[in-house]
Amino acid sequence: MSAGKIGQVEKRSGKRADGLASRSTLTVIDNRTGEWFELPIDDGAIRSSELGRQAGGLALYDPGLSSTAVCRSAITHIDGEAGILQHRGYRIEALCERSNFLELAYLLINGELPAAGQYESWLHEIGTRNFVHENVKGFIEGFRYDAPPIAMVAASVGALSSFYTDADQVYDDEARELQVVRLLAKLPTLAAFSYRHLQGLPYVHPEDHLSYTGNLLSMMFRMSELRYTPDPVVERALDVLLMLHADHEQNASTTAVRAVGSTHVNPYAAVAAGVTALSGPMRGGAAQGVLTMLRGIGSPSHVPEFLARVKSAHERLLGFGHWVYKTYDPRGRVLRRQLEQLYEHRRPDPLFAIADELEQQVLDDEYFTSRRLYPNLDLYSGLTYEALGIGPPMFPVMFALARSAGWIAQWVEMVRDPEQTTFRPLQLYTGALDREYVDVRERG
Repeated sequence: MSAGKIGQVEKRSGKRADGLASRSTLTVIDNRTGEWFELPIDDGAIRSSELGRQAGGLALYDPGLSSTAVCRSAITHIDGEAGILQHRGYRIEALCERSNFLELAYLLINGELPAAGQYESWLHEIGTRNFVHENVKGFIEGFRYDAPPIAMVAASVGALSSFYTDADQVYDDEARELQVVRLLAKLPTLAAFSYRHLQGLPYVHPEDHLSYTGNLLSMMFRMSELRYTPDPVVERALDVLLMLHADHEQNASTTAVRAVGSTHVNPYAAVAAGVTALSGPMRGGAAQGVLTMLRGIGSPSHVPEFLARVKSAHERLLGFGHWVYKTYDPRGRVLRRQLEQLYEHRRPDPLFAIADELEQQVLDDEYFTSRRLYPNLDLYSGLTYEALGIGPPMFPVMFALARSAGWIAQWVEMVRDPEQTTFRPLQLYTGALDREYVDVRERG
């Protein structure tokens, strides 16, 4: 059934005879009236607006939108039961093995992997736009010395629109493409400047001879070197980490980008909303929570005692379980292998041994596997950041930098989608009605 036929609802009265309904419809009976409706099913969904229209204004109540599809998207597919993540049809494992972050960003935004000439042009477009205006530097310098880096990045990303007169031309193809490359190019610079501000260090500008991740490392960590040369093992580990966070369907931050973007604002404002959504402990702070848990366990030998406290509800098990994945998070498998390679090059963190023991015991315990608590990406992301020399205050920023590729792709897809309108959810009002106003002097 085509998308245009969704909503052609057949309304009937009385009792439905067996076999009358089509196999491609959902039959709903309104016991208040005795009427029943056949709602067409397309792509595994029905239109809630049609149900409400045909059933007397009935609304679907779904806190968190966890059972509501808000868009059609061809960017990312997750099979949570099988533990599969695909971007534009490519498995995340293959992409992390053979690709890099900027090529993945091109794939997410444009729908296909670039040909050689397209890739070179893509690198050039981004590589020549990674500087920010001197006024942006002054803007960041105005923050307190201990300001959270994620707050600095959110504010400075939103402020970028004031530097480009074509930023609001979201339906002009050429202007929109310019904003895309500007955002991707400048976000590493803003991220690095926020880090240097927190450290009280002078800002380091990007350099033409370095890669996307190499420049990020240089702008964050360069000190007195005449020429900064990134460690290739560290550079690759960071590239893979960015790829693993690049997009993940309609998560909270992506929904924020789409909701704000649905009002036709410029992409800088929409992406700033996504950055802000990652500032809370449930998203950008999750990796730090895992590190705190591992330090609290203290030793691999203490894992059994810790898990016993988890079972008695005296401790929280972080880094396991996921909203979507009901088995091992495929990103977690990739990152664990990357972290092990990094530890062959750098001294292992003692916390890794605790995480490893924790993973083994959880996977061997029916109490946890029956609850489908399998390792997720956060179990190893914090350890990877720290192995790269990046501390907890920067975790949300790095997450946002990576996710920017997905946010931009989702924003572009939304702008081009004729079905998308301004987000305006319904509510179920539960408050008082028709109250009489009483003057303040007469209130008891």
